[in-house]
Amino acid sequence: MCQLLGMNCNTPTDITFSFSGFSQRAGVTDHHSDGWGIAFFEGRHDAPPEAPDKGVRLFVDHEAASRSAIAQLIRSYPIKSRNVIAHIRKATQGEISLENCHPFVRELWGRYWVFAHNGNLENFQPHLHRQFQPVGDTDSERAFCWIMQEIAKSHAAMPSVEELTRTLRELMPQLASHGTFNMLLSHGTALWAHASTQLHYIVRQAPFTTAQLSDEDVSIDFSDVTTPQDRVAVIATLPLTTNEQWTAFASGELRTFVDGTPLDC
Repeated sequence: MCQLLGMNCNTPTDITFSFSGFSQRAGVTDHHSDGWGIAFFEGRHDAPPEAPDKGVRLFVDHEAASRSAIAQLIRSYPIKSRNVIAHIRKATQGEISLENCHPFVRELWGRYWVFAHNGNLENFQPHLHRQFQPVGDTDSERAFCWIMQEIAKSHAAMPSVEELTRTLRELMPQLASHGTFNMLLSHGTALWAHASTQLHYIVRQAPFTTAQLSDEDVSIDFSDVTTPQDRVAVIATLPLTTNEQWTAFASGELRTFVDGTPLDC
């Protein structure tokens, strides 16, 4: 199956350290070599801190992330964002092609939504309305289109993060009933993560320490590159570091992250 990586922060932060180790799982330390992608939410430079980040930079490639020239750009260029979703693919449904690479992006209520899935949904052929249709032939993109359709049916306009969490909590079991459904979803303010099987997260905040990647001989002292006010949540299929305490999701658990904090909602 695939692997997921997400980041949610209270201030724009780069993901180069985490992505460097994560991309090695696409053919070097693991076998997820059937394409990859990453999406960064970005706001206007003159927007107030509380404004949602409406812009999205999306990079996808059907080549393995460990040898993709585009992935090398991401590993070396510090794009800063408050919400990031990345994915490395091991194909289960759908051919190896650009249109089947995650993350997928759709628009609703004048906002971009970004989604990535790890798992396999059997016999999932929902009736989709015209507004949300898959471009590729994966179960993952069908699931995303269905989620967007059901959210749009449930709310007349953009609801609060808490309301969206309640709606997603009703939808997730319906998808998981078809198989394995680990996913990341964001609209630029919050990041939602759901686990069927494997998903872990960590929140980094002051006092910051040194972290060592598990897939590369690379470490970083976060106290050198952060301020005491920074807070960063990282979500990954499997822990990315060897010397930090990651928290495992329970099966069927949905968590909501805002400003680097997992919310109780």
